[in-house]
This record gives sequence, C-alpha cells and structure tokens, in this order.
Amino acid sequence: MVGTYGYMPPEYAVHGHYSIKSDVFSFGVLVLEIISGKKNKGFSDPEHSLNLLGHAWRLWTENRPLELLDRHLLETCNSSEVFRCIHVGLLCVQQKPPDRPDMSSVILMLNGEKLLPQPKMPGFYTGRGLPEAISSNQMSVTTFVAR
Repeated sequence: MVGTYGYMPPEYAVHGHYSIKSDVFSFGVLVLEIISGKKNKGFSDPEHSLNLLGHAWRLWTENRPLELLDRHLLETCNSSEVFRCIHVGLLCVQQKPPDRPDMSSVILMLNGEKLLPQPKMPGFYTGRGLPEAISSNQMSVTTFVAR
C-alpha cells in the first residue's frame, strides 16, 4: 500500500496495518475536503489549532456542522444533503476500523437509504480529548551489546 499523508488511516500510519476499511478513511477525508474546500494536509484552524478532521469534529459536537461548508457553495447547496455528507464523512474517518462503515453502506447512507449512527471522535483528531493510544509518545530502545 502506498499512502499519501493526510489520507492514510491511523492503523496504517501508526502501526503499518492495512485493513479493509483503510480506503473508507481516505474517502471520508476526501468528502470533508470537498465540502470545506480545504485540504486536510496543511489545514490548521487558527482559533483552536485543529486539523481539518478535528475542525469538522468540533463543529459537529457544537451542533454547527454546516459552518464547515465552503462559502462559495452556500447559495447553491441543499443544506440537508450537505449535513448528510458531513455525517457520512465523519463516520468514515473513525479512529477504529470496525467503527467505520464499509463502502457499500456508505453508498446507501449517501443516498439516504440507511440510518446514520452517531459518529465518534475521528482518527488523528488533534484537539483536547485525544485518545491515549494516539497521544502518548512511547518509544522502545534496543541496545545491541557485543559478546
């Protein structure tokens, strides 16, 4: 697997593990980028020092998800469709692969044919409340000693 920074799922970037849900994570990032008009790589919310996923999550938890929308799309979009896309995008970028939907479910969700569960905090969320598994900087050191 060759990944691009900003689109790689946490399980691959941190542990080198690829899962069947790895592409779902990348798709979710793309959905949030399209809606916001901003790239995940290099985005930083100046007010809260969050990446794009963290920014989208903060707006979601504050019941203001439509503020993620690119201002150029405000007049031409259907707000309920945008809300659904943000919801699905956040479901796709969940920290743990089992929490992410598979792509066939994503299609049904985007078409309004499937109920949407509440998303959990996304992978690579860089705000307060970062899961311990990602926030801890643990390192192991191996020392070689000659006999």
